[in-house]
Amino acid sequence: MRVLKLTAHGLPQAWLTLQQAVLHYAAGDVRWVAGGCIATFRGGINARTGLQTRVDVHAIIGTRGHSQINPFDVVPSLTNAKLFARDRQMCAYCGQRFEERELTREHIVPLAQGGRDQWMNVVTACRACNHRKGNRTPEQARMPLLYAPYVPNLWEDFILRNRRILADQMEFLMAHLPRHSRLHG
Repeated sequence: MRVLKLTAHGLPQAWLTLQQAVLHYAAGDVRWVAGGCIATFRGGINARTGLQTRVDVHAIIGTRGHSQINPFDVVPSLTNAKLFARDRQMCAYCGQRFEERELTREHIVPLAQGGRDQWMNVVTACRACNHRKGNRTPEQARMPLLYAPYVPNLWEDFILRNRRILADQMEFLMAHLPRHSRLHG
């Protein structure tokens, strides 16, 4: 289970373990919380008050400070897991859905023809379609793309990074997705 860490202004910063989140609470870095309490940690007894220390960790925490980064300028790192999630594990050529182990990163303009390994030049393909297309463009191979690639935004990237997102966290992140995102529904 992970905690979604945001800036004080609500920009996603990281997925934290429960222990990492407790450190933010203990340091006084947590400015606000959202979502339900997902864990409670109990510590020692306060000598002055006689009360036991208790930290309730929420699904989403807003922390002290702010980001100088424009969230719309962020280009997330490209990994196969994120690519396959962006494309909903669907082959861009035959349109069928596959298990992750049966998928490949397919370069629209092949690297051998000067294509680059970046979001706008890659799609998900099954092994059979990738092999059939080879080192050709979709036009050269007469294999039209069924969908267009796009660069995920910061909020999509946080969805693509974590396979076990709590409902409160997903609701927050989904509220910031562009209409064209394949992650809707």
